[in-house]
Amino acid sequence: MILPGFYIDDIIKTAIREDINYTDTTTDLIISENAHGTARFVAKADGVLCGIEVALRVFNLLDDSFKSTVYKHDGDRLKKGDIIAELEGSTRALLKGERTALNLLQHMSGIATATDLCVQLIKGTKASVTDTRKTLPGLRPLQKYAVTVGGGRNHRFNLSDGAMLKDNHIDAAGGITNAVSAIRKQLGHMVKLEVETRNLDEVREAIHAGADVIMLDNMDCQTMREAVRLTDGRALLEASGGITHDTLRKVAEIGVDIISIGALTHSVKALDISMKIK
Repeated sequence: MILPGFYIDDIIKTAIREDINYTDTTTDLIISENAHGTARFVAKADGVLCGIEVALRVFNLLDDSFKSTVYKHDGDRLKKGDIIAELEGSTRALLKGERTALNLLQHMSGIATATDLCVQLIKGTKASVTDTRKTLPGLRPLQKYAVTVGGGRNHRFNLSDGAMLKDNHIDAAGGITNAVSAIRKQLGHMVKLEVETRNLDEVREAIHAGADVIMLDNMDCQTMREAVRLTDGRALLEASGGITHDTLRKVAEIGVDIISIGALTHSVKALDISMKIK
């Protein structure tokens, strides 16, 4: 994992507190405290695995004696029926951690799988697929990590990562030129500036104002093609809004540099993975 352990632990502990609270009414009443068991994670659908270390860490936090044997790692392609890992430890801990571990593993693998599909669809073009800040509260670092495992790239992690003038900033500042001029006076030399545009007139204005990146927001292919011609390499172009699997390749072939897709994180389908007690 590229994320520090303490960051992951904080996310997991929050999830465990939410799910277990202070007792598991079912497990604690029927399973002996000394019971020891084994289990396995099994893929129930094809996809790209992501989050195995996060899922296993759930059990480590619940049981100091927990051990595992991992057969599939982040980024590996799964086939239905593949055994991902075998688990061994306190039966109570295995049962208590099951839902939290699977929630994280299935969700992260779903993101990696969805990202991989998009990356394959635009293969051979210069465009890259990125995520957005449309993430689930508290899960952003894990979701953005999953995008990279699927072959995508990350947009801003947070508002501090870069300056981005969106439509409301521009309208409040009295236009693109005014907004860019105002922010350039204070922007650090290491920070890039992106400007969101809604039409070709705004694209022209953003170019002349000196934007580093120009977002083409909810534009049709013909308009984006003209934006590529107008920009002529003077700024990176990001296509965003309303892009589907059916249109993704067509948008990439227009010549944009970046295609950002919020659905990779805000509404992705979880990959079907189960845990079976042996």
